[in-house]
This record gives sequence, C-alpha cells and structure tokens, in this order.
Amino acid sequence: MRTLVTMGRGGTGKTSFVALMTRYFIEIGDTPMLLVDVDPDQNLGEMTGIDLEEIGKKTISELLVETFIERGGTTVGVPPTERIESKIWAKGLYEGKHFDFIAVGTKWIEGCYCLPDAALKGALEILTKNYRYVLVDSPAGLEHLNRRIVRRVDVIFDVIDPSKKSFDHVKRAHRVAKEVKIDFKNFYVIGGFRFPERLENQAREATQLEYLGKIAYDEQVEEHVLSGKSLLSLPSDTPAYISVKKIMEKAGYVKQ
Repeated sequence: MRTLVTMGRGGTGKTSFVALMTRYFIEIGDTPMLLVDVDPDQNLGEMTGIDLEEIGKKTISELLVETFIERGGTTVGVPPTERIESKIWAKGLYEGKHFDFIAVGTKWIEGCYCLPDAALKGALEILTKNYRYVLVDSPAGLEHLNRRIVRRVDVIFDVIDPSKKSFDHVKRAHRVAKEVKIDFKNFYVIGGFRFPERLENQAREATQLEYLGKIAYDEQVEEHVLSGKSLLSLPSDTPAYISVKKIMEKAGYVKQ
C-alpha cells in the first residue's frame, strides 16, 4: 500500500490533479484505491462522480454531529474516535469498482478539526490495509499535516501557482512534515494549470525540491468542472490528462 498526499493553495488545481491521478491508476490497472477528501470544500467527490448525500453516505464530521450532538452522546469514557469507527465504515465509506471514497467534511464545531482528524486517523490505520494506493486531497492549511492523519507517506505533491506565497507554502509544508516526523519518501513540486513554464527553474531554486512539471490548462477540464461532470470521463488524449500522466511517470508510477 502506498500513500500519496496532494496539497496546495486554493485554486491551483490540486483536486483536479488528484482526480486525474485516480483516472491514471484506473487506466493502468493499478487498483483498488482509497480516496480521502480532507479539504472542507469537498470537491473531490464531485470530480470523481461521487455524491455522498445522494448515495446515503455521510462525512466524518456529519457522523460526529449525529453521534455527539443530535443524539446527545457523551465524549467521556470510551474515546469518541473509537466509538464512531464502525459508523465510518458503515455510513461514511463509499465502495466502488476501482476505488472507495471517504470525506472529512466541514468543521463539526467552530474552529476545530481535531476530532474529525483523529477519527480519520484511527479509521485509516485499519482501512488502508486493503488498498494498493491511498490518495489524500489535503487543503492548503497545514493543520491536518500537523495532526499526522497519515504517518507514513510515499509521496507529497505540492501544487503551486505563480506567487511567492505559494513558494513559501511549499517550504513551510516541507519543514512541518519533517518537524512532526511524518515518514515521507519524496516531496515533489508541481505547477498548477496557471503556472507558466518560464518559472519552472525559479520554482526549483526557490523550493530546493524536485519539480516534476505542470498540469496543462484544459478547456475540457474546465467544462467538466463547471457542469459537475466527473473528470474520470475525460478522454485520454486531453492536455490535462496527458500532462498528469507524464508527471506520474516521472514520479516512478508506470504500468507494470
């Protein structure tokens, strides 16, 4: 089992990257996968054709609200994260042909992701044994990284835009990952769809990390996202998918 975490500032195209990475692994037959949406915007489900509400599934945050607020459950005694683990598997996990899907959701109480993150961390330690890959879509904020929702990571992809803030985010995320002792093998930088090729060398120099290429701008991706269509249905000859395929091959993920 390999864990691949994708992060980046909002609007860089990181969720599209995770969806197209999913498309790539399906194409080369490297499944099953577990997709984990840690971003509160919850766009990964839509981009991979999953509507949790429509299929009767709930986010981890919704399960916490249901268990400890709506039903008046206590958080005293048995750790609340342990108490809802079975509910996460039964009510929160979408199971599909090539991949399963789970989402943290929005904050269950104002200002804190601590309990949802802890619940996810506990569930992942058991769930991940069944998959070839775990793909995590993480937001720009580093709080989830700080709480080590995953302790062992094969690759961290940081998707950047053309800004100093984005370069600084990469350096900070790399430092935090080391400080909290996340066991990661590789940390790669990827240009988002708005990142100009002329800045690639600057990205390498500013971050001191390996730059794998950029996600190509693609009108078909834009149309799919605007209409709510799954990016998994994109043709294999679209610019964005071809660029992601090249990035994954550079990272060493090739068809066996």
